[in-house]
Amino acid sequence: MASRKLVAASSAPILMSVLAAGESYGYAIISRVRAVSGGELQWTEGMLYPVLHRLEQQGLVEATWRTAETGRQRRYYRLTSAGKKALAEERAAWDRVHDTLQALTPEVSRA
Repeated sequence: MASRKLVAASSAPILMSVLAAGESYGYAIISRVRAVSGGELQWTEGMLYPVLHRLEQQGLVEATWRTAETGRQRRYYRLTSAGKKALAEERAAWDRVHDTLQALTPEVSRA
């Protein structure tokens, strides 16, 4: 299981990455992250919605209420153009950290 600090630090870029693929709603986002991480990242609504609301306040995400096929109201989130730019910047920063860690970590300890 990933450390809580790492999960917290990565939640915004992961969330923006999910939304870069298309708009989605809370439960679907949680399910997607769980599936892609092989169950390693177990997000909850209590973790997800504060991040979504923060991104929305920053203008990186927009939300709209719509009626789902089930007839239930759902709030759908999508990445704004500012969000796409922020995601590209976050991705570049994470890539630099990853590349540095890879370069500094001996092959033996990666096994």
